[in-house]
Parts: sequence; structure tokens; C-alpha cells
Amino acid sequence: MKSLKNIFSILLIALALFAGSCKKSLELAPYNAFGDQTAFQTPERCLLALYGVYDAAQSGDYDPLNGTAHSIRGYPFGAASIAQGEMRGEDMVNIATFYQITYQATYSTVSPNNVNMWINLYLLINKANLSIDGFRAAAAKGTINGTVAAQYEAECRFLRALAHHELLVNFSRPYLDGNGNMPGVPYRDYATGSSAALERVRSQPRDSVSVFYAKIIADLDYAEANLGATIPVTVTGASLPAGVNTIRATKAAAIALKMRVKLHKGDWAGVIAEGNKIIPTTPSLTSYPGFISPIGGWKLETLVTGPFTNNASGESMFSIRNDALDNTGVNAALAQMLGPNVPGRGLVAIGPTVFNLAAWRCDDARRATSGTGQMIIQGLSNANTQSYFTKKYIDYVGQSDFAPMIRYAEVLLTQAEAEARLNGITTKALQLINEVRNRALPGGPGNFTTPPANTYIAANFANATALVKAILDERRIEFIGEGKRWGDIHRLAMDPNFSSGGIPAKSVNGYANLAAYGCGLPVPALGQAAIPYSDFRFLWPIPQDERVSNPIVAQNPGY
Repeated sequence: MKSLKNIFSILLIALALFAGSCKKSLELAPYNAFGDQTAFQTPERCLLALYGVYDAAQSGDYDPLNGTAHSIRGYPFGAASIAQGEMRGEDMVNIATFYQITYQATYSTVSPNNVNMWINLYLLINKANLSIDGFRAAAAKGTINGTVAAQYEAECRFLRALAHHELLVNFSRPYLDGNGNMPGVPYRDYATGSSAALERVRSQPRDSVSVFYAKIIADLDYAEANLGATIPVTVTGASLPAGVNTIRATKAAAIALKMRVKLHKGDWAGVIAEGNKIIPTTPSLTSYPGFISPIGGWKLETLVTGPFTNNASGESMFSIRNDALDNTGVNAALAQMLGPNVPGRGLVAIGPTVFNLAAWRCDDARRATSGTGQMIIQGLSNANTQSYFTKKYIDYVGQSDFAPMIRYAEVLLTQAEAEARLNGITTKALQLINEVRNRALPGGPGNFTTPPANTYIAANFANATALVKAILDERRIEFIGEGKRWGDIHRLAMDPNFSSGGIPAKSVNGYANLAAYGCGLPVPALGQAAIPYSDFRFLWPIPQDERVSNPIVAQNPGY
């Protein structure tokens, strides 16, 4: 087996420069941030360095750990991470063996998927740190002005925060376990471009979860302060109109990510304070969408298919870009992984736990299996059995579907949950969930003056707990196939009302009994047993080679 320690050390001092928008041109050349500033000698090179950080979020390296060829696999924020976010939960089913280790929680300190997530998240963090140093130096020399340098740094700190939070969700216990006192992971806000810095890596312990969250929020505060409402982007070869930005961090995206982080903390008041910046206090009562963000103009699309038929939708606040000439290949394309075997690969199917969910109405447009608004497709799986698959990702040939990271729908439902938890059954909480839910119901989204007949009203809920349950169910339905299920399971693990108790029971690997699927049908017997929260398998292990290079990093108990 190749030494991950050697690969890690080499790649940590490499800067990936995305050198063109019409082709894949990742030049992995040795780059020492402390001795060689050639990557930041001109404004154009500074921008290319920034693109390199974004590219590191899209197309991380996959090491199979067995001596075979490496490949690009969509780490840390692409199809691989989205699929694993689903495979750690219960609402989608793994077919064949592709994500079986993750699905069945048989991972170890040398399992490729969890090890590669660790490596590529830290590679992204390091590239962000290298670039931050470079931008500061370039500003000091007058190569770029201070405002531009601060903006570029803010984009890097946004990505750094996104990566650090992903590490916590997979390798550490949630904030609400011990109020942040559990071990986090090593927090790195420095570049490893020198021997002294590498020694620092090798001797850095795990920060506590609470310290980690404070640093993540500080990064996002900086990003909010130094990012504009819009950043014009022209990308040749992508389905992204000139001037429309869904692939670079903006002020609203930084605020939205802070909402997510504070939701994981259980800081309901903090979520609401952040949400009030990007959600209008009073929505339009006579038109849809009723909520249009005062920063950036983000809003829900009228149709449930809207965020997925157009990579630059007004709802897609931040996505990881792919296009026909710059994608992560068949093994990492969203349509290939999550679509049927023809024309995709049929590896990740929708499971009966969500398909039969009592809260998912039979007339919900997100159930459509045919027509122009189709959201679910029946087809053959990789195991040659009939299964249901999401149709959110549609480009099986060019593999150009963007990986959705933050949608305005998430912002609204996050605010709705915090509002209901803190203030109970309020008009605002109902408006927020209805904004998302009503567009999928008969009669269309309507408006708040003449709402659809099936809209939620206060009388539908016995208490605030019942409303929060409805909002959490809505998250499961709305974000199926977007990798968000594990994040919710993780953050709710200690919740007195909504904990799944650990990793939920799920269908056996390859489950495909369509006769058991149906709106209103009970969830069939789940052949894979639940794993209690107290079980060590609730967390991924720290990779073996990380601990060889840095023995001071304590392993998660049980591994």
C-alpha cells in the first residue's frame, strides 16, 4: 500500500492552479508559500490561485489505498461527498459495493472513502491558507489592492470554514454533546509550506468542538464583512450566464453558512439573527416567491425542478461547478452516481424510509415520476433490479450538474426551525415552511393572501414540537439526494425530541423491492439494524497515517 503520509506531505505543499475555463488544467507543481511567491506576482495569477482553491473543493484526488491508479472522485465537495452524506443516513440505499463500507458503517482507519475525505478536506484548507498568505503579500507589494486582497481572502476563509465544519460533522461528536467539550479535529489556519510548519502539523492536538466552532464563525464573520452581494463571473463552457454567480462565495452565502453552523450549535437566537440579514422581515403577501433576499436577490424558483434545470438558478446560493470539459469523471458525476443504470450507473437509489414517509403527501410535485416536472425516475439499478432514483441531476453525458451546497430553500427552513424552537408556532415560522412546501402542492405556491388549500396553519400543530417535526420532515423531502441527511442526523443526535438515537436502521444493501414503496404505505422492515449513538461507529476514525505522522492526534475511541 502506498504511504498516505508521503502523499499527504507532498500534496500539502502543492498549489493547484485552475489555468483555464475551457479545459481541465490542474498543474500540481511544488509550491512553497514561504519561499516562492511566483503564483502571486500579477493580478491575473492571484485570480488563478483563487480559482485553484475552488477547484480543490471540486476535484480532489481519490487514492484507492491498494496501489492502483489514482483518480478524480469529487472530493471533498462533489458527488463523492454528497453520496456519502446520504449513505451514512437511511433515506437512500446503496446498490452494489461502491459505497457499501460507508452505508454499512464498516469503515476503518484505512477505508478509502473516509480517508480520502480527511485528506482532501485538509488539502483544500491548506490551499486556502497558502493563498491567503499569497494575497496578503501581493497586497503589501501593491500587486493587488487591499480591497481585492480582502475579498480573495474572504472567499478562501469561506471555503476553509466549509471544510472545517465538514470535518467536524464526520469525525467529531456534535456540539450539543457536552456543549462543545468533545474533541474536534486539528484546526489549521496556517499554510504547511515549510519544514517548521510541517512540524507544527505533526505536533498539533485536536481542538475542542467549541473552540473549533468559534474559529469557523470568525472566518465567516470575516467573509461576510469582505464579500460583496454579487461577484460577476464569466465562465466559458459552463451553463452559467455571464455575470451570474453561483460558484463563488458571496456575502449572502457566508451568512447562510453561518446559519447552518449555528443550527448545529443549537444557537436558535444566533440563527435567527443571521437569517434576518438575508430574509426580509415582511414577505410579499400577494406574489411568489414571497421571500426575496435583500442581499443578492436570492429567492425560491417557482417550480420544484427549477434549481436543477438551471445551474445558475436564483435559488442556488453556492454550488460547486462542473461542466462538460471540467468535471470529475464518471466515478464522481452526480447524474451517474444517483441516476439509474441506464444512462447512469445506478449506484445510489431512493429508499423506502423517505419514499413512504407519512409527511410526504401523495400529491406532492416532488413525487412526480413522469412529465416535464419529473423529480423521481424508475429504472434499473447497478444490480439490474428496478429502483427509484432522483432526477435532480440530469446531465448523464456531459456530467455538468453543479453540486448544490447552499440553496435558499435551506436558508428558509433553517430559519423556520430556529423560529419554531425559540418562539413557538408563529406566523413567521409558518410562512417560512409554507414558502418551500407550497410550491410542491396542488395549486402551485400561491401567496400568503390567498394560500393554497393545503397550506399549513397554526391549527395543524398541537404544539411547537409538532411544528419542528414538520420542518425536519420537510428537510428530508426537499433535500433528498443533496447529501444533507447525515448532517441532520449528526446535529440532532442529542436532541431530546428528535434524535434518531444514532445511525438509523436502514434497508439492506441493494434493497429494491418496489412493491413495498408507496405513498401511504408503512415503511417495510429494515434489514440493517440501527447503530446506537454511543457506538464508536457513529464517527469516522482518524486515518491511520495521520496518526503515524502526528501521534498526538487522539484516535476516536473504539478504533
